[in-house]
Order: sequence, then C-alpha cells, then structure tokens
Amino acid sequence: MAEALSQSQIDELLKQMQSGGGAQVDTGPKIKNYDFKSPKKFTKEQIKALDSLHENFSRGLSSYFTSILHNVCEISVSQIEEQRYYEFSNALPENTLMGVIDLRSEDKTVPDTSLLMDISNNLSFMIIDRLLGGAGRLFVPERNFTDIERAILDDVVNTITEYLGEAWCNYIPVETSLNSIETNARLLQAYSPQEIVVIVLLNVQMPDFNGTITLCLPSDGMESVVDNFKIWHSRAKQIDATHTEDRRSIIMDRIKQSDLEIEAVLDNFTMSLSDILQLQAQDVIALNKKIDDTIQVKVEGDLWYHAKLGKSKLKKSVKLIDTIAK
Repeated sequence: MAEALSQSQIDELLKQMQSGGGAQVDTGPKIKNYDFKSPKKFTKEQIKALDSLHENFSRGLSSYFTSILHNVCEISVSQIEEQRYYEFSNALPENTLMGVIDLRSEDKTVPDTSLLMDISNNLSFMIIDRLLGGAGRLFVPERNFTDIERAILDDVVNTITEYLGEAWCNYIPVETSLNSIETNARLLQAYSPQEIVVIVLLNVQMPDFNGTITLCLPSDGMESVVDNFKIWHSRAKQIDATHTEDRRSIIMDRIKQSDLEIEAVLDNFTMSLSDILQLQAQDVIALNKKIDDTIQVKVEGDLWYHAKLGKSKLKKSVKLIDTIAK
C-alpha cells in the first residue's frame, strides 16, 4: 500500500514545483541496509584508533625505506575495511611475499594473536634491486623468490616488524616478532575462510614508483586489543606525568648545585681617564645615590632584584626587597 503524503509534504512539493526545484519529499527516517552475511564487528571509534596507529607506523616506515633505498619514500594509510578472510586470500597472487607476525601482550591483559603482512611483488623486487646496487627499475619476473632474495627480504621484514611493534607500544604494551615468511598465499591458512578480518592498505609512493603493503588483522582477539587502547593510553599518560615530574625534580636538584655569580650594583657613573689615573687609596668617590636608596642586584649579568644596603655581623650586606619583573 502506497504511503499517503501529509498536507505539509504536499504544500512543500507544490512550492518546489512552482520555484523550479526538484521534487524531494522526506517520507520518514532513512533506513540503511545491513549485510548479515558480512557483519561489521568493529565500531567507527575502533577503526579510527587503528587508522591513527597505522599512520604512526607509516611515518616510521617512510624514514626506514628512505634510508635503505636512498630515495624519497612516502607511505600513507590508503584504506581500512572489514571483509571475509577468503576474500582477502583469493585476491592475492600465487607468488607473493607474506609475513606472519606474532603479537603478544607483555602484561597478558589481552590475548596473543597473529597478523599477516603482504608486500606487493613490484615493491619486493624493487627493494631487492636497490639493495643489490641496482637502479630500482620496475621489473617483476613471473617466478618465485630465490633463496638469496628471500634472505634479503627476511631482514627487511624483520625491521618492518620492529617498527610495527613501536607503533603498537604507543597504545598498548605488546611485543611483535616475525614468525615466518611464506611465498605462496594459497597454502597459507592462518584463519578460517569465513572469519572477519580488518584489511589495512598502505600506499608506498616514490618518484616513478607506486607499491603497496597490506596488513590483515583478525577480528577474534583484535577487538579486545583495540578496546584496551583507551585504558592503556590513559594509564600511559599517568605514568608519563609521573616520570616527567621525577625528571623535573632531578634536573632542579642538579641546577641547585650550580655556581652563579651575583653582583650588587651600587651606582653607575662616568669619570674621565685623567681622574681615574689620579685615584689613590683612601680616596672618596661621591655617588649619585643616597645611603638608603635601593640598589640593583644582578645574577650572571641579568637584573633580578632590588635591594637595600646594610650590615650583618659587622660585614657589608644587601637585603633583597623584590624581584624585577622580566
């Protein structure tokens, strides 16, 4: 049965037709379709947290690639999405470099898990070419990696794993380690085909070159890890605040032991050179100030205090009155 329009909706429709506008009528709340076959397990806040984490990871990785490839390299998060594991696995070529990275919690507050990292073949062979002294030309042979090429990439992936661990430690205390490297994605069954995974696509861009690094994070176990981001982040802030206060106290204790030159300035005046040459012991020099006027006290040449002249236990002394405003 067709829905009947209200009088206000009819009036609005006629008004738009008279003004030449399009006929757009709000017939109620908008309904968003939900795919029960591919449920979304991560909230927008969790996806946003993962995006921030991998942005930090990308910045560190950019510096590493720039140093080993001797060329300017920019890495950024291109896309983060959820999908079934079989969809991710079927999209991979047969011969590709796949690293299995273990993620373990230091304090056992979150369960241990593993994630996958895929480096595109054009990026893998370009890295090999550059590290062996080549120009980094774009050439992808239709074959599997040799033992020498795997040994070279094994060292690179190990370093990437360390950068990934540093990025994770900004949110939660974990340890990352490279479990294995596989070159045939079809034989790698890390998760069940129907399991929901989060795919993080990193774009690697260099002059006249573009490659990708893809991270595959399982939903099982990863949800609790992401949920602990805020708890650990707030705890880390409290720890950092305590450490900052301790460092400040140590620094101040060291500064207090420093020697500084303090100078009491009675007056500033000028004399001719001939008068200075005629000065003798016991001569009296007339100043422009009275005995009870305030004088200035300098610390390392900078004015700091106003003071009064006086005596303390038969010794000349000055009494600090106030601090000179800077």
